[in-house]
Amino acid sequence: MLFSSSVFLLLFLPVVYLINALLSRVFRSSTTVSNCFLLIASLVFYAWGEPVLVLLMIGSILLNWFCGVMISRAQAPVAPALTGDQKAVQGPVSSGSLSGNPLRTLWLAVAVICDLAILGYFKYAGFFARTLNGLIGREAITVPEIALPIGISFFTFQAISYVADVYRGTTEASRNPINTALYISFFPQLIAGPIVKYRDINRQIESRQIHWERTAEGFRRFIYGLAKKVLIANVLGLCADTILTYHVTRIDPVAAWIGALAYAFQIYYDFSGYSDMAIGLGKMFGFDYLENFRYPYLSKSVSEFWRQWHISLGTWFREYVYIPLGGNRKGKIRTYVNLAIVFLLTGLWHGANVTFLLWGAYHGFFVIIERLGLKKLLDKSRILGGVYCFLAVMLGWVLFRMNSVDEAITYIAHMIRPWHNWIAQIPAAEYLTAKTVAVFIAAVLGAGIIQRVVPAKWREKWLGSVPEAVWCAALLVLCIAYIAGESYNPFIYFQF
Repeated sequence: MLFSSSVFLLLFLPVVYLINALLSRVFRSSTTVSNCFLLIASLVFYAWGEPVLVLLMIGSILLNWFCGVMISRAQAPVAPALTGDQKAVQGPVSSGSLSGNPLRTLWLAVAVICDLAILGYFKYAGFFARTLNGLIGREAITVPEIALPIGISFFTFQAISYVADVYRGTTEASRNPINTALYISFFPQLIAGPIVKYRDINRQIESRQIHWERTAEGFRRFIYGLAKKVLIANVLGLCADTILTYHVTRIDPVAAWIGALAYAFQIYYDFSGYSDMAIGLGKMFGFDYLENFRYPYLSKSVSEFWRQWHISLGTWFREYVYIPLGGNRKGKIRTYVNLAIVFLLTGLWHGANVTFLLWGAYHGFFVIIERLGLKKLLDKSRILGGVYCFLAVMLGWVLFRMNSVDEAITYIAHMIRPWHNWIAQIPAAEYLTAKTVAVFIAAVLGAGIIQRVVPAKWREKWLGSVPEAVWCAALLVLCIAYIAGESYNPFIYFQF
């Protein structure tokens, strides 16, 4: 079920919100009934498009809940709760800082191995079979046709972070399987994140209240996210998909640039719009999720870009891969190796294709050369850093989007060598309609420029004001009208 669908907007969300609000009011002293209802609603939400594979998610939930309980029973010390500022200063507790016993390690290994085995089978079995057949030169292994469960990478990473944090002692294992199930399967962030850590919302699962102010704030955030998706991402996505579907020799270089730019803004507004909707829905039901995007296209380096883009994924790899590998504590060479591993895994996380692996390696290359000295040069000019970062990221998106490395290289060559194949069958003017140009302008301004230019006191007056309420109502009506009349409505990150 899509957030940007009529079924969700006009049926599922209103019904679930009203029933949950009623249950929360009737059972004020306990969240148990509300949790049970939200869990059922989340399973229905997932089963709407995955009626059989929802059993896989339920199995994953039970496995990780059980392993978490078994790890906890091994009597490891629990670290004291930290405030947000203390977390930022101290960072995550290393597993080595706790005196683990073999049983704790065994149950952690069981959970992580099973989680990765499930993820590997459904997401990468076909990829590894094709790769092995290619290396051998014949079809030694039949390539399996496996339906990919939607959002499997997201709920698997949440499950791993849960058992890892229980093992470290940064959170207590939940004795109630309903709470663990709701944490992993809650529908606002189930399909495409943000990736949430149990320690960040466990208190909210156990005790929360729904206030009108939070609901209004969440509803406003949801509408802005919906508008990002429907009014910007869908328009630019249709433009990008149309251009990128053609063989590059059929389009002129200007059209190639338009396609790359359209995809760069499509994926940002598509994914950040989903995150906004997830954060907004969380507030409506009493949960606070951390931000997942902070205007990444205004970054002055690729390293900064990754601190502002898909923050929950970057944080996950930092805490559960980079730091356990040694982080930057074991010398420069080891640091670069650790960074390379993290970015290769980041690319692989996105999909079972060589292009994703190379896309991860591509970003890792820029992060490493920035550490080697390029960052000092970029810091001397904000304009130079901004142009460099955006071009590097945009060309990386071409590699991310294409089905093969050859297609990506050919397309990028077409962009940076405009004197080749200038006369093409399909000129750029065919895609520069008034609507597309207007959406491009809105996309550029809305990617952080307006937010940085408008004074803070003006933004504060705008938030919660009557004009903003009218604006949000108009956006909602416009979005619903577009959804009713348009058939193009994909979410890019659903495939991951």
